Amino acid sequence: MKKVFTIAFMALTMVFTTEATAQDFGGLDKSPMDAASFPSSYKVADKAVRVTYGRPQLKGRAVADLAKAGEVWRTGANEASEITFYKDVKVGDSAVKAGTYSLFTIPGDGEWTVILNSKLNQWGAYSYDEAADVARVMAKATTDGKSLEEFSVAFKEVDGGAHMVMGWGTTRVAVPIMM
Repeated sequence: MKKVFTIAFMALTMVFTTEATAQDFGGLDKSPMDAASFPSSYKVADKAVRVTYGRPQLKGRAVADLAKAGEVWRTGANEASEITFYKDVKVGDSAVKAGTYSLFTIPGDGEWTVILNSKLNQWGAYSYDEAADVARVMAKATTDGKSLEEFSVAFKEVDGGAHMVMGWGTTRVAVPIMM
């Protein structure tokens, strides 16, 4: 009898354990997280900078409707983008200490304001606090003949550092980072 009870108990435990661990993942994120780093080669372990951001998609909408001119934007989707510098750098004309910062932008006509902010783990720009800004840099905005459906970040090597290039639609914004 004890053996029958033990087997029945084990069978019930397996049924409830399987039921309890089943997970509904609900679908893919509409704006998945991505990262870009410099140097960008996966063979180089000693990175100077890395940015982590959500990749919103245009889906027939205009960049200007999603990243509005004159308004602080989280520079991506979902959580505010974050940029990590592994060594002291110069972003535009601003000296920036090694560390991790939230990355915000204010789109403008022909140039964007790029903001490094000390408050981390922010959702969007809803709790953006200008008093926590570490640096504000003006970056030239240009247009490209090729349109990008997903917001993207890449690094382009230049003498003495890199340009962090943000692109979406036909808009391209290059932020100089000197090491």
